[in-house]
Amino acid sequence: MAAPRAWLARRIASGEARAARWVRRRQGEDRLPVELGRRRLYILPTRAGAGFAVLLLAMLLAGLNYSNSLALLLTFVLGGFAIVGMNQCHRNLLGLRVTTVHLQAAFAGEAVVASLAIDNPGVDRFDLAAEVAGASVRLARAPQAGSVRLELRLPAPRRGRLRLGRLRIATRFPFGLFRCWTWLHLPLDALVYPRPAGALPLPVGPAGRDGSGATADAGRDELRDLRPFRDGDSPRQVAWKAYARGQPLLVKEYAGAATESLRLDFDALPGLEVEARLSQLCRWALEAEARGQRYALHLPGAHLEADRGGAHLGRCLAALALHPGAHAEPGDD
Repeated sequence: MAAPRAWLARRIASGEARAARWVRRRQGEDRLPVELGRRRLYILPTRAGAGFAVLLLAMLLAGLNYSNSLALLLTFVLGGFAIVGMNQCHRNLLGLRVTTVHLQAAFAGEAVVASLAIDNPGVDRFDLAAEVAGASVRLARAPQAGSVRLELRLPAPRRGRLRLGRLRIATRFPFGLFRCWTWLHLPLDALVYPRPAGALPLPVGPAGRDGSGATADAGRDELRDLRPFRDGDSPRQVAWKAYARGQPLLVKEYAGAATESLRLDFDALPGLEVEARLSQLCRWALEAEARGQRYALHLPGAHLEADRGGAHLGRCLAALALHPGAHAEPGDD
């Protein structure tokens, strides 16, 4: 039994791959916003629908064989019921507009959140589902002339780029006898950062002090300037008194130990595997950013000068994620 099942599974997978290539050639790459027109909607009976069709066929044959008018009448009524359901299932997707799809970066081992915004310019829609390899989400109702947002959580076991691949929007409304769906081929990907890990402390700064000492001394150094708050700045450096007086969020900068920068160096971690080094550097970058320190990142073939703030942290994490040898996690093609 195992051999025939394996053969059947291979044949089904081969057929699905050929169908996917045909759909991609037919539709090409999509550009948002995308309106779901008739030519890009596909519909087939579900298992329940196929069973219902077999039942109708048996009822038709029995009614003809025994010349039973009531059986034939019931068969035609149920057949009309199925045809109306097929039309309603197709209409449940027709005219929807996918306006935006956003992928949020994540750390390895977590989930990349894919957020979809769908506009419904027509009647109320029910039982919508968005599916991509490894994730799915359902929406019970999309109100008329409204916009809804769906979020899928895509597994990201390894660092690198996670490609969205083929996105499917489907429905089985109203009776579950038919399944209507469409494919979206969007050239979108998200960065998956290394998992922050490692037990080594932050490296020593230029003046021979570690990051905790620099932050502790900041309160005793001379206040150099106030600058606008940036994403990633430590709340401990915010000028809260100025904020209480109605000023915008400002961050204190000191002319002393707090300005010392750290060098996060890939080559300073001998004896560790590449992925372990990247995980340690990732943890160091997050820790230095939380302390409000300036830090530089040195990788083979890439060097980021010392800085701090959300933008600098994002550049460092991106460099770690895309270090040569980064694993790609393609979606379902």
